[in-house]
Amino acid sequence: MILGIVKFLSIAWSSVVLLFLDDLDSNLDSWVFPGGRPSIFSHWTTHGVVPVQCHSHNDYWRPVPLYSAIEAGCIGVEADIWLSDDELLVGHNRFTLHDAVTLRSLYLNPLLELLQTHNTRSSRLQPETLDADGTQHGGKGEEDSAPAGVFANNPYQTLALLIDFKTAGETTWPHLVKQLEPLREAGFLTFFNGVEVVNRPITVVVTGDAPFDHVLLATNTTHRDIFFDAPLDQLLEAEGDVYNYTNSDYASVDFRKTIGHLASNRFSQGQLDLVRAQVDAAHARGLRVRYWGTPTWPRGLRNHVWHVLVREQVDLINTDDLREGTMQDWRKHRSWFF
Repeated sequence: MILGIVKFLSIAWSSVVLLFLDDLDSNLDSWVFPGGRPSIFSHWTTHGVVPVQCHSHNDYWRPVPLYSAIEAGCIGVEADIWLSDDELLVGHNRFTLHDAVTLRSLYLNPLLELLQTHNTRSSRLQPETLDADGTQHGGKGEEDSAPAGVFANNPYQTLALLIDFKTAGETTWPHLVKQLEPLREAGFLTFFNGVEVVNRPITVVVTGDAPFDHVLLATNTTHRDIFFDAPLDQLLEAEGDVYNYTNSDYASVDFRKTIGHLASNRFSQGQLDLVRAQVDAAHARGLRVRYWGTPTWPRGLRNHVWHVLVREQVDLINTDDLREGTMQDWRKHRSWFF
């Protein structure tokens, strides 16, 4: 009799899980943090998270790197790497480095585990697509067969992993290529196939001292899965023609360097024209625009700059403040200083 009751309860619970899976994910707190684990009933660790055009600047400074940015909905995270022996350490400068804080421990291994968790169940089903006449059927295209990404609300949204080389590119490059191999083998890296860019859950973008010539020669011209952070301020010049979607993903520049001081805390017409020209130049090449070094205080000025940049179709807001940076309308903040 006891065994019968246990069996009955087991069947009943399984039925509840199958019928109300997403509700259980939400109510059982399925988010994963280092040292924790998802609910045994969870299949999406980002349930309810809405991806937004946020880039988590110096992400490794956060109490919980990577996960905090993803939970906030950021579609880009940034890590500075330093080659030490055969390991890639993560930190802002040499004095903050630690042997246990590595690119693999903070980013590559957690991302691999997260994506494997998300794809364990969904990989059994073929996503449905619609014909022109509205007929529904199982998709077989390259996008339809792609693995799910980090966001439950938009599984096709890629997460940009911006890796800033702080040590010599020539020596650092081969170590990065090697450490990306598990994600590459699993099919989780966005790549250029010689004709077009095939989006995957993670898009690796390199910057800093990263060697652009190595990006061009990476693996071969028909499979490139490491992209460059193009210099946004050079796209309007003749040498800017070399950067395009086949070799780059971001196009970034220091806001203060290229746009300059905002007189009266507002964009001049000339500054707006420059932003628009740079955005147009990047988008014409298939690149996503990011300005770093935007004003952070007073808050009203920061919000005004963010609002204008989004209005002018800048693709990512570079921020240290995840809660504020992921808002969709900063005009709601009426206080200039607070």
